[in-house]
Amino acid sequence: MRVATFNTELQRKGPGLLLRDIARGEDPQLAAVLRIIRDADADVLALQGIDYDLTQEAVARLAEAAGYPEYFSLRPNTGLPTGLDMDGDGRLGGPRDAQGYGRFSGQGGMAILSRWPIDRDGVQDLSAILWRDIPDATLPEVNGAPFPSDAALAAQRLSTTGHWIVPIDAPGGRFDLMTFHASPPVFDGPEDRNGKRNHDEIRLWAQVLDGQVGVAPTGPFVIAGDANLDPVDGAGRKSAIRDLLALDMIWDVSPRGHEGTDTVDWDDPVPGNLRVDYVLPSRHWTVTGSGVLWPGPEDPLADAAATASRHKLVWVDLTLDQSPGGG
Repeated sequence: MRVATFNTELQRKGPGLLLRDIARGEDPQLAAVLRIIRDADADVLALQGIDYDLTQEAVARLAEAAGYPEYFSLRPNTGLPTGLDMDGDGRLGGPRDAQGYGRFSGQGGMAILSRWPIDRDGVQDLSAILWRDIPDATLPEVNGAPFPSDAALAAQRLSTTGHWIVPIDAPGGRFDLMTFHASPPVFDGPEDRNGKRNHDEIRLWAQVLDGQVGVAPTGPFVIAGDANLDPVDGAGRKSAIRDLLALDMIWDVSPRGHEGTDTVDWDDPVPGNLRVDYVLPSRHWTVTGSGVLWPGPEDPLADAAATASRHKLVWVDLTLDQSPGGG
């Protein structure tokens, strides 16, 4: 089984524009994204950076074009209005005043494409959990006072985009796909609102697995998504991703491409190439292969990978080991 994650960066500047571009079939970025998805040939694919619409027509058409019979998406926190000043700039209604940054509700959401049945009734959606309600929340403050206000923190959800635990009925047995897209730990002030939120969004998975939040998977699982945090380089509170990668119950196989373990091609020299996209299987699995679809300059896929997204698709091949800890 191949499980992959890919931040497609297909988000558009207005509602309905992604669906328009998919329907027209003339957009070069979309063509490049589809080429990368087809080449990766994943059985289960977690997507980020895809706009959500109420009818899910955009993701349905994308799934059909990519050759996947199953798809899943929920309304994300991105662009979800709060009616409050959530970033402390004294104004209302901006993209940073939503539950997660977004110019409109659903901008830059998430989706799952699968060759196998998705148990929609069994999904755990943790996206509405308030930030201050998680254990040991690292909340932003200025001069000892809640930032930007107590009212804002009383309404602020932890998930920038979403945290989902999605059961998938694979031929070898059911497993849970745990997927998310965390906030970038930058674009804020000395209160480090985004850095702290990114830290706690990543840490949430450890809290799920140890039974503090939600219901922990009882069988095989895979964490797949965009953490927006490198364990070594770039900005952010690195203890969160380091602690996640060090959990005894998961494999960090460190997939590699042309640029080593880096998964995103951001501007040089700052922030530069970083490892921010992850596929982390539980130790129920035996890992038989992995990679970052970041081709070298002479590779026929190089142009498509550059056109599709600054992020590169990350994949891991797995077989089920019936004894946890084996592999």
